[in-house]
Amino acid sequence: MSWVSKTLNSTLGRKVLMALTGLFLILFLVVHLAGNLQLLIPDGGEAFNKYAATMANNPFIKVVSIGNFAFILLHVIYSIILSRHNKKSRPVGYSITKASSNSTWASRNMGILGTLLLIFILVHLKGFYYEVKFGSIPMTSYEGVEFKDVFAIVSAAYSNVLYVAFYVLSMGFLAFHLSHGFASAFQTLGLNHVKYSPLIRKVGLVFSILIPALFALIPLVMFFQN
Repeated sequence: MSWVSKTLNSTLGRKVLMALTGLFLILFLVVHLAGNLQLLIPDGGEAFNKYAATMANNPFIKVVSIGNFAFILLHVIYSIILSRHNKKSRPVGYSITKASSNSTWASRNMGILGTLLLIFILVHLKGFYYEVKFGSIPMTSYEGVEFKDVFAIVSAAYSNVLYVAFYVLSMGFLAFHLSHGFASAFQTLGLNHVKYSPLIRKVGLVFSILIPALFALIPLVMFFQN
């Protein structure tokens, strides 16, 4: 067995891979949010449709998208493996526990939060990515150039109160997931220090609130505009 497979099959290796994929997905959230915020530009969807066309036709973006899907899959797989390993390591719980005083609610429920977010991702991909790639998309034109009117698809989805509620609730789950995962990833990679760890935790807390809040703001604004 090579050192690569040995590392990936060890508990430490799995945690490191979880941390690395988690940090990549955190970076993806920032980039994805920057693109999605263009939905709020009052131009009838022109900026967003041009952005969507660039994302769909740029070869580099296509490669990154495939990598992103792969990292999501790896993150999910290794989270399941680690959860099963932890349960096997402690098949019988302690008779007296003080979990609430020793850990946060989010850290104790990362598996549940991750599962709920996976459901959201699958629904989200079906409603947008699949429809844009394989569905019947209306066309629009700017300066004589035709573009897929992805804005119209998004606007229609965000006019549905049930989907908006589902989206906002999922962003709440994301906030809790990030509140533990952000600082935990740095700690797993050995990037914790007495001097810098408090700052990392504070940045992680701000990030875990701000990013999901901005994501949730988009469907709420579009719903009330519709």
